[in-house]
Amino acid sequence: MKINCIAIEDEPLALKKLVHFIHSVEYLHLLKGFENAIDAIAFLKIQPVDLIFLDIRMKKLSGIQFLEALHVKPKIIITSAYQEYALKGFELEISDYLLKPFTFERFLKSTEKIFHEIKERKTTDINSFFFLKTENRIEKIEFDSILYIKGMRDYLQVVTSEKKRLTLQSFKNILSVLPENQFARVHNSYIISISKISSIEKNRIRIGNQLIPISDSYKESFYELLRQYKYLL
Repeated sequence: MKINCIAIEDEPLALKKLVHFIHSVEYLHLLKGFENAIDAIAFLKIQPVDLIFLDIRMKKLSGIQFLEALHVKPKIIITSAYQEYALKGFELEISDYLLKPFTFERFLKSTEKIFHEIKERKTTDINSFFFLKTENRIEKIEFDSILYIKGMRDYLQVVTSEKKRLTLQSFKNILSVLPENQFARVHNSYIISISKISSIEKNRIRIGNQLIPISDSYKESFYELLRQYKYLL
């Protein structure tokens, strides 16, 4: 099992050290390093992660402000040279607080704890369906029946092998219940079921008779997901 993570640190040398530590741990998969929190927020709208390594004192947007802005919080490890933010960090439900300069052994102890927590959560998460509010009723949707999900202004259209359903849910809400190894967002207007892909043709995905575009902003994360879960040789 791999833990998808990002690192946010505005000091280049500190970021370089943190990236080296992450690459030294076999189960950590670094998606990207950021020198400011604003770019990280934009990235998280496209690519959900399991873990964020987060500095506190940064220009433009501090680590605390970043945490307060997150609607869906993954595991958070704060890396800071300042002790005084520890209490506020734990009030915002962080997993650990690494005081700089920290050793690799201390870093590893923190990530080991999170690895076991995430592993336990993923192994007990055996849902094969969810309930979707559509019009005046709530319907059961099997994950395996979904072909793709299309954005239609204020609505999402969930297209399954049986029928199409409209819902007022947001992409963010529906992504939070979909298994991350089975579904991918490939466009501002589309989430696709990976198992239903019949071919990928010039930045377009074919699912049945439907051709779905892969936008430039989602292309990198989509192919990285395919490689991560061994779908792409």
